[in-house]
Amino acid sequence: MTTDAITRFDADARARGLRVDVVERPAADSLHGAAALLGIEPGDIVKTLVVKRHDGGFLLALVPGGRAIAWKKLRTVVGVNKLSMPDAATALEASGYERGTITPIGATGDLPVYADERILGHRVALGAGRHGASAFVDADDLIAAYGATVADITDEEPVR
Repeated sequence: MTTDAITRFDADARARGLRVDVVERPAADSLHGAAALLGIEPGDIVKTLVVKRHDGGFLLALVPGGRAIAWKKLRTVVGVNKLSMPDAATALEASGYERGTITPIGATGDLPVYADERILGHRVALGAGRHGASAFVDADDLIAAYGATVADITDEEPVR
């Protein structure tokens, strides 16, 4: 991660009045492993996913651990017929962050945020804009800071 991205992350959090605690952490090989490293429940780890709209625009979806985007639900909430996951290079271009580090905090492009309702009332860990770190933030404060749309937008991930 570049110094520019760290500066962007910090400046955006400060400008929005978000209390964010960034914690360095080793890599984990699973959701449960990551949760154990961070001392939290798997559902309190939130993935920030870049989603491409049919019109070429993008949005960010906040998805709790153990869950996946429910495409039909998200399309209904967004009010479109087609959404897709862009490739890694496109996600980087849209958000300013590499996959695995994506967060609304400091993301480029002023992307609208859609949060799964299950994160309400939790302190969550999400990407910190760089590898090897997680950002802890109150989900309700994050939602308020970004004017996020909150809805049921996920389904339980299938067991593999």
